[in-house]
Amino acid sequence: MVNRVTVLGSLNVDHIMQIKRLPLPGETMTMTDKQIAGGGKGANQAIAAARSGARTAFIGKIGADEQGKLMRTYLEDAKIDTSSVTLADAETGQAFILLQENGENSILVLGGANQALTATDIEAAKPKIKDSDFLITQFETPIEQAIKAFAYAKENGVVTILNPAPAKRVPKELLENVDLIVLNETETEILTGIKVVEEDTWRAAAEKLAKLGVQNTIITLGSKGAYYKTIEAEGFIKAFKVTAVDTTAAGDTFLGALSSQLDRDLTNIAEAIVFASMASALAVQKIGAIPSIPRLETVNEALGSATDY
Repeated sequence: MVNRVTVLGSLNVDHIMQIKRLPLPGETMTMTDKQIAGGGKGANQAIAAARSGARTAFIGKIGADEQGKLMRTYLEDAKIDTSSVTLADAETGQAFILLQENGENSILVLGGANQALTATDIEAAKPKIKDSDFLITQFETPIEQAIKAFAYAKENGVVTILNPAPAKRVPKELLENVDLIVLNETETEILTGIKVVEEDTWRAAAEKLAKLGVQNTIITLGSKGAYYKTIEAEGFIKAFKVTAVDTTAAGDTFLGALSSQLDRDLTNIAEAIVFASMASALAVQKIGAIPSIPRLETVNEALGSATDY
């Protein structure tokens, strides 16, 4: 059965500046190269879900500019329903990515049209949310609209997935309607106050999140892998060993791919994480966010020939 995934999120045009290392304060450096590509956490996650086989829809805002046209084209090329992607009186969101030789990145985001999402947009998208198996959001659009969308989703039996990035305080009104939270080490520490370095701390962080109202957690641990704890199960999935070129969309690819494979009751979470981990491993071997996200057949082929598992 094909999962129906709706993503409420951001659409950004990425400006990728390739450098040897981060500059020191006051230092002027020469870039080794630069590129422009589609991105934004919401767009990345939606395209990852669609390319992994999910029937995907998007709720978001773009500007009436060439960059907005570019982002809509990216979504439409991935066969994503863009009927809830509307125009804002602001420029399309942008991200400026400092990509180091070791594959690590630092990102500056200009929200633009992403911050213009309103309650009216959520109201108009309610039929789309209701028709979904999963609703995903992040924090690159107004959190007030995420609260409204997740409350409506829960009223209608839709499974909600929160990616609290960029990390910030999460209101209780949102957490109480989150079925699954997917977050990295930094986000985990900011939300729980627990530095995740080993299994005991992973578990402690998940238990803290459960006390805050979220019973199902996946903590992504970079090159180590991913830890998960649900109401029914707990485990760790090691990462596939690859040489990273650009980690920009790693987490977003993981989440989108996960949503395409996950059962609504989360009983296949370990298998879905393995699939998502491979999708992420493939993505980090190419430069750019959306251009690096693999397709279903590529992920399955890689899994079939993997020797790690």
